Amino acid sequence: MIKIHTEKAPAAVGPYSQAIVSNGMVYTSGQIAIDPTTNTVEAKTIEEQTEQVMKNLGAVLETAGSSFEKAVKTTCFLADMNDFAAFNEIYGRYFTSLPARSCVAVKTLPKGVLVEVEVIAESTL
Repeated sequence: MIKIHTEKAPAAVGPYSQAIVSNGMVYTSGQIAIDPTTNTVEAKTIEEQTEQVMKNLGAVLETAGSSFEKAVKTTCFLADMNDFAAFNEIYGRYFTSLPARSCVAVKTLPKGVLVEVEVIAESTL
C-alpha cells in the first residue's frame, strides 16, 4: 500500500490518509470544500463547494498517479437532495468518463459543508 499526501488538498483531519493506492487502484478519502491554502471552508453555495471538492479530488488523484478519467466508482454525499441538479451539472464536467456512482443525502457533513465526494480509480503507481 502507498499512502498518498499532497499539500494541494486539505490535510486529513483525523487518523486517515487522503488516499491509498493498492494493487493498481487508488481509493480516496471523501473530499469536502476545504480550501487547502487557508484550511477553511470559504465556498458558500453548492456550486462553489462542488468546484472546491473537485479541485481537491483532482490534486489527490494526480498525486496518486490517476485522474478523473480513470475513475471507476464515486460515492457522493449531499446535505440536501434539492442541490442534486446543481451538483450534478458540475460533477458531469469533471467525470466525463461516466464512472459508476452512488449519490445519497445525509443528515450532516463535516464542518457543515453541503457536499462530499470519494473516488475509486485506476492508478499508475
